[in-house]
Amino acid sequence: MCGMPSAETTRTHVQQPDPVRPTKEDEVAAAGSELIGGPIGRWALLGSSWWTPVRVIALVMIGMFALGMVQKLPCYDGAWFFGASSQYTHACYSDIPHLYQGRGFADGLVPYFDKLPGDMDYLEYPVLTGVFMEVASWLTLGGGSIQHLEKVYWMVNAGMLMICAVVIAICVTRTHRRRPWDGLLVALAPAFALTSTINWDLLAVALTAAAMLMWSRGRSVAFGVLLGLATAAKFYPFLVLGPLLLLCWRAGRWRDFGKALAGSVGAWLVVNLPVMLLAPEGWSKFYRFSQERGVDFGSIWLIIQQRWDAQISPDDANTYAMVLMVLACLGITALALTAPRRPRLAQLAFLVIAAFILTNKVYSPQYVLWLIPFAALARPRWRDLLIWQACEVAYFLGIWMYLAYTTSGDKHRGLPTDGYHLVILIHLLGTLYLCAVIVRDILMPERDVVRRSGDDDPSGGVLDGAPDVFVLGHAAHPPRHAMHNEERPQVSWGWGKDEERSL
Repeated sequence: MCGMPSAETTRTHVQQPDPVRPTKEDEVAAAGSELIGGPIGRWALLGSSWWTPVRVIALVMIGMFALGMVQKLPCYDGAWFFGASSQYTHACYSDIPHLYQGRGFADGLVPYFDKLPGDMDYLEYPVLTGVFMEVASWLTLGGGSIQHLEKVYWMVNAGMLMICAVVIAICVTRTHRRRPWDGLLVALAPAFALTSTINWDLLAVALTAAAMLMWSRGRSVAFGVLLGLATAAKFYPFLVLGPLLLLCWRAGRWRDFGKALAGSVGAWLVVNLPVMLLAPEGWSKFYRFSQERGVDFGSIWLIIQQRWDAQISPDDANTYAMVLMVLACLGITALALTAPRRPRLAQLAFLVIAAFILTNKVYSPQYVLWLIPFAALARPRWRDLLIWQACEVAYFLGIWMYLAYTTSGDKHRGLPTDGYHLVILIHLLGTLYLCAVIVRDILMPERDVVRRSGDDDPSGGVLDGAPDVFVLGHAAHPPRHAMHNEERPQVSWGWGKDEERSL
């Protein structure tokens, strides 16, 4: 058989093959489709009715989001307000109702400008998230008790976050033109439904997903603007610029990277500069809080600190996390520049954000939302994502049961410390497993289900099919067996039996 096509010779403008049917290439998807009548037949008229993939996936996302809201019902009915551990035993905790009063929204205080009376002197969220929270407070109408207003505030935020969730599903569905059904990996992700209304992370996730869609369409400036806005809502999205730099370096697309970078910096400054100048102390609270925060829930550092009675100061935790993150980024850099074929953007973006999560001094359960869209684009394989999601659901339940244990006094209802350490390790191993599978796909591109169907980098925009201009190692001197057939790329090595059958 012939080898995979190389990025140097892959043509950008070719006639696109038919959409990929997940029930044909994925055994788990095929088995799951039996619930609705079985896999799609070869003569099915796809796209000929109102039920297009985008509409179906958007409706599925709304349904799953609604189920996530139902899961919070015990807290909505009183557990948020009565009993210290009830909201944990029901696993329905959310920051949103508590911060309505705790961050001054109930009293009409202006975020970043008005000092708070409690132990937190200013709002500890980035500016665009603060704007989101403030707008929700304006929409929290009516009177009654503070508990009633907090419930209304959560419901208003849930409605706004549902819009973000639908945007995420649509953007992921449309990013890979030939693989629209991969959006179901996001819409049906159980951890997505469980964590969507814990905090306000979905705003940044939606903006990042929209940015990825714009980049896939070759709109570098729009990508940059959306990524800058996402970074103004949460810290992590700017990490995507690192993989983009590496891939543009390898492909020589410096002008497109420059546009993206300029758009990101410009959009971030437009949002942040007014608050930075008019309320510098309030604006800097997020960054000071992130720097001064100690070792917290979900991190490997918490296991070390609790299990071996080690005292890790915030400065030490910052140093250790930064060193590990730098080492991980160096490894990703080497991978990006020496891989036999240029990695896809979604693959490297997932690895960088996962490295940040794995090395950070805190892991809140909603942080999984950062990775889910990238996971669906990087490794659209149901088996692997369900394994990872099972680990994340275990952590979601574990942290609440641990908090129930620590807040139930002498009753000790919940998960003890050793059990909590176990679910932290499960979360870490699940994320590392998905990272390992993606690294394998990069080193052995014939194992990549996206490329095996004939695509190069459908989310790569100007990188899709672009020739390499800078590579290192063996990638600079491909072996003779790397010759390819442009009409139908195939390979003869590296397959698992299940993947051979899926062809």
